[in-house]
Amino acid sequence: MPNKTAIITGATSGIGRATANLLHDKGWGLILTGRRMERLKDIKSKLNENDRIVDIHCFDIRSYNECAKFAARIEARFDHIDLLFNNAGLAQGLAPVNDGDISDWETMLDTNVKGLLYMTRLISPIMVKQGSGMVINTCSTAGKEVYPMGNVYCATKHAVDALTKAMRLDLYEHGIRVGQVSPGHVESTEFAEVRFHGNKQKADIYSDFNPLKAKDVAAAVAFMAEQPAHVNIQDILMMGTQQANSNYIDRSGRNYD
Repeated sequence: MPNKTAIITGATSGIGRATANLLHDKGWGLILTGRRMERLKDIKSKLNENDRIVDIHCFDIRSYNECAKFAARIEARFDHIDLLFNNAGLAQGLAPVNDGDISDWETMLDTNVKGLLYMTRLISPIMVKQGSGMVINTCSTAGKEVYPMGNVYCATKHAVDALTKAMRLDLYEHGIRVGQVSPGHVESTEFAEVRFHGNKQKADIYSDFNPLKAKDVAAAVAFMAEQPAHVNIQDILMMGTQQANSNYIDRSGRNYD
């Protein structure tokens, strides 16, 4: 059995997949969740398990019942969970509030806020029982400041920022650390393509500057997770050098390629 075990939601692409690869390299056991079984199987096949568990579970975190079934299986099989990385999340649509798509809004709220809450509600009692553990949430620069037409996505990430702080107040007396990583633009993910509903032309938003890579964010998550038990990194706010904040980006070219 590995020394440490991590649950990673949204593990089939982007930051989640990069974090799974990095933690695996560092000797962690992995419990990976996502909505695409073929992707999960592909990840599992490419990771050399040896004495490190790679356990995959296909379900939608927007469903509390599916989350509850997952948590029951985990509690029955594993006697210790060291990390819950609430990474699953998305943006859908980019429109002024007077022209927003209600379906997009509901998808973002159900995934980014309710899904994160479901998973935390179900896994944190395991950590309370064991008297240790860490929860890391994927927030965003959009959780720190808003930008035009990002209304509901920004609201969901502001909620993540507030929930991270509130969770910490609820859990710190149980020896549980709570933190978040708050990246700006990140390429090598499906973020832009999902936001623009598969329109690859609209999703081509990184060609004129150097954003973060998914592996950069994964490195920050691993840094947080591998601190000594008495250290809690509460928030890492990170952007590419050419991004000053959510609204100011130097688009003069990919200056660091």
